[in-house]
Amino acid sequence: MVGMTAVGWIGIGVMDIGDAPSLAGVLAAALALAIISWFDDVGTLPIAPRLMFQAAAVTVVMILAPTEALTQGILPLPIDRLLTALLWVWFINLFNFMDGIDGIAGVETLCVCIGVAGVASIAGSGEDLILQAAILGAAMAGFLPWNWHPAKLFLGDVGSVPVGFMLGWLLLELAGNGHWLAALVLPSYYLSDATLTLIRRAIHGKAVWKPHREHFYQRAVNAGLSQRKASMAVAVAGVWLLGCAFLSAIPHPPVLFTAIGASLGVVGLLWYFQRAAHSTPAAI
Repeated sequence: MVGMTAVGWIGIGVMDIGDAPSLAGVLAAALALAIISWFDDVGTLPIAPRLMFQAAAVTVVMILAPTEALTQGILPLPIDRLLTALLWVWFINLFNFMDGIDGIAGVETLCVCIGVAGVASIAGSGEDLILQAAILGAAMAGFLPWNWHPAKLFLGDVGSVPVGFMLGWLLLELAGNGHWLAALVLPSYYLSDATLTLIRRAIHGKAVWKPHREHFYQRAVNAGLSQRKASMAVAVAGVWLLGCAFLSAIPHPPVLFTAIGASLGVVGLLWYFQRAAHSTPAAI
């Protein structure tokens, strides 16, 4: 899947569509992370080296292919860059954390890619993102049937880490082009589930960096909800969030209405998983 995305992005570069040097830097860093993550898949890399390599990849790309200022000049540029790097590294890891059942990462990737391409098209800005997101989404669409439950292929760290890296790049570019609300809305379920779960683990004194099965969707699956239904629920919520993101891209968007709508979608999905986690298998 990462390989097909690489082929497509290289094709964009060869055709000189968009900012080819920046895209090459992002792709090289993603492939480097895939190699490092392969070693983590076949063995076990401690958390410190993993974060070090991810931070290095983010830093190199931000130096060689800097994104637009995330806060649109609200914060001084050095602080803006530091915030961007922290958010990017966090997104890489939360995407990896959330890849815990068949199909969920593919569904999330498709929704984010469709959203990035759609928002850029509707707003008429960030046109370079359309092809980049479309290629990554198409590669994931080809992979998803093999990853759907019962899965025959898995992303593993070698897939989820570079995909999270590339999705993070697309979302940061979208935010840098002024569509920060859409960039928050599109991955808002992943952001909410991962963040709330880690906060809950930290409150209970558990090591937040260790593997676990305590995300909202995982607790529901542990209680008897099928992986297929859990991934479909994420897809349904993803379509809702797509609508909210598209709404934010129209001229004079109803920002408050969009934010409330997205919040309701995320809260509804979390409630569904929470309810399933406290139900008996026969009742689900």
